[in-house]
Amino acid sequence: MQSIIEHAWNNRALLQTADVREAIRAVIEELDKGRLRVAQPDANGGWVVNEWVKKAVILYFPIAQMQTIEVGPFEFYDKIPLKRHYEQLGVRVVPHAVARYGAYIAPGAILMPSYVNIGAYVDSGTMVDTWATVGSCAQVGKNVHLSGGVGIGGVLEPVQASPVIIEDNCFIGSRCIVVEGVRVGAEAVLGANVVITQSTPIIDVSGSTPQQFKGYVPPASVVIPGSYTKQFPAGNYQVPCALIIGRRKESTDKKTSLNEALRDFNVAV
Repeated sequence: MQSIIEHAWNNRALLQTADVREAIRAVIEELDKGRLRVAQPDANGGWVVNEWVKKAVILYFPIAQMQTIEVGPFEFYDKIPLKRHYEQLGVRVVPHAVARYGAYIAPGAILMPSYVNIGAYVDSGTMVDTWATVGSCAQVGKNVHLSGGVGIGGVLEPVQASPVIIEDNCFIGSRCIVVEGVRVGAEAVLGANVVITQSTPIIDVSGSTPQQFKGYVPPASVVIPGSYTKQFPAGNYQVPCALIIGRRKESTDKKTSLNEALRDFNVAV
């Protein structure tokens, strides 16, 4: 399938052929069942992006046909079907949660009224809370809590770009935004309203000297919104950043609430 997808990517005229269309649909089916992933952990603790799988997702749109989708009294008009058969999948889905076909939702996951886009991977024990969104190709690990209104960004192009990765046992507080391929390490806690992009300074202020990261939140970090002073031609102004104020304690239960995780640091958000 990879060879067929790569050839079609370089020659879009091949999208008219039956074998290419079949290969594209087969990749999307494998994504839907979790047998293929857009990105996956490697043996060294990093992540590998399967660019050809992202290419298949992009190529799926031009071959898919617009159709009317009716769900009870609701009507949609789109190219991508909705995910179905949640009871057989072992996934709890609360109205009006929506997941697109081609997104993998593992058994034991819970979807509150939320949205999960094509190519995304949501692992077991994870809750996607009310009005949270999981963008295209985003990777969310086991036992993660995406709190109300969280925005996990999606990415399709450029194909070499890494998707947003939220590793196992993370707690993402209300109204957080994580986009542009940012990776949040296992067991990290993001306080409410933390916004992290690839250009956001992530500053560890828990030690005697600050340490800065970009695009990566180290494992078990406890993060809150912050700001720093930046000089502009018109004067000095406060610019948003994210502050690592400490590390999650071994004794802290991985399912603990955000307030309990932050109480150790005397921080309220």
